[in-house]
Amino acid sequence: MIESIKDSPLYPIANPKSIAIFGASNKVTTMGTGLLGSILDLGFEGEIYPIHPKEDQVLNLKAYRSVLDLPTVPDVALIVLPTRIVSETMDACGRKGIKHAIVISGGFKEVGNEGVTLEKELVAVANKHGIRFLGPNCIGVTTPRHKLNTTFMTYEGAPGFIGMASQSGSFVTQMFNYLSRHALGFSTAFSVGNEANIDIVDCLEYLSACPDTKVIALYIEGIRRGRAFVETARSIVPKKPIVAHYVGGSETGRRAGLSHTGALAGPDRLYDGMFRQSGIIRAQSIIELFDICWMLGSLHGDAGRRVVIQTHSGGPGAEAADACGRSGLELPSLSSETIKKLSPLIPHTASIGNPVDFTFGKNLMDYFSTIPEVLLEEKNADVLLYYFSMPNRTLERMLKHMGVPSDEIAALAPELLDAQCEAIINLVETGHKPFVGYTFQSIYDKLVRRLVERGIPIFQGPQRAVRVIQAAFQYTQLRDKILSAVSQE
Repeated sequence: MIESIKDSPLYPIANPKSIAIFGASNKVTTMGTGLLGSILDLGFEGEIYPIHPKEDQVLNLKAYRSVLDLPTVPDVALIVLPTRIVSETMDACGRKGIKHAIVISGGFKEVGNEGVTLEKELVAVANKHGIRFLGPNCIGVTTPRHKLNTTFMTYEGAPGFIGMASQSGSFVTQMFNYLSRHALGFSTAFSVGNEANIDIVDCLEYLSACPDTKVIALYIEGIRRGRAFVETARSIVPKKPIVAHYVGGSETGRRAGLSHTGALAGPDRLYDGMFRQSGIIRAQSIIELFDICWMLGSLHGDAGRRVVIQTHSGGPGAEAADACGRSGLELPSLSSETIKKLSPLIPHTASIGNPVDFTFGKNLMDYFSTIPEVLLEEKNADVLLYYFSMPNRTLERMLKHMGVPSDEIAALAPELLDAQCEAIINLVETGHKPFVGYTFQSIYDKLVRRLVERGIPIFQGPQRAVRVIQAAFQYTQLRDKILSAVSQE
């Protein structure tokens, strides 16, 4: 393991102060131009040096005929050129003194035969000059806090706490919008491509040392350095969770991975064992991968398997209870102390059990403050699973039917929303147990949106919410098992 993040070969790649870009031009349809546009769009504050054999300017930046003509040695070279000239370009970068590169160009090992030979030549050239590089056949890196995005898609949203290493570039770029919609974002995301020089193990080491990364996400089609992967992951898991989505376990997945990045996959059971040994949580889809990352990166306290459900509707409560049972989670009976505290708050038409079904009480704010506060103190429960179901427009309608004038509704509805939001936020921030929400409303419902933007995980449907609770409990078990093994060594 590296001692400092600056010891990683990925540090200059993820945090460069200057970039030389090969393949950008004034033709907007070329990939290189698109990547340069993405770098400019995010507001990269370092020096950018387009290298072009004919143009004097590229996208209003001074262009240079050769990398050897540059006034300084850039931190990283970004290469988006035809496969046949990538090695000679890497050689010129080495002669200039550049020590780090990102090779976007494809047509190497993933196409077989001649591509395998070309990749070996590229590696030999890089080794001759001591160059460390991402790729080939990748889309590079996104480091939002550094205002760096070398991909062809515009980064959306704000920097976040998810660090990612992916053998698919698409599962970096195509998640920009998805993460933004859930008020999430990347700390740093690497597309590793064919891993000819830098691989997922190197990325794990970097993300482990990255102070902005709370949880690590992996998209895997095949692991090359199995022993190093397991040992590195085991050293990371006690301080940061790792979540992986592996797709090479089926024959169709194996063939797709081989043609995609040349990855050599193995059977599901092998990877299940490797992940368990490493302490890694396995996700069954990309959506589940980011659900679990969201949960683990937002966790307040350790997650157990005992869940208490709060709802004001019987059906959604029953469905959540069923999902818990199917996932091996427990719904404990409430203690006598909790029942005593809840009795004055719950109407006689409701249920003081587990789920706690509020139905509809005299004081709506009890649902957002007093009741969840009591449930978070329940000694028999480890996690509160909370149902959000009343959109803001329903509150406005209720006020209207109560005879409140329209102009007062316009002022009162936002006040109620603020009170509900702040009550939940205060409970989560002062509590010592995980709080997980679920809803069937839109993620853009006003209350849900406000809470999501404040870091509260709220999932669409109880099944997704229950799965992340299960994963958080699994992480706690795996982490503690590794710590126990280390203490006995």
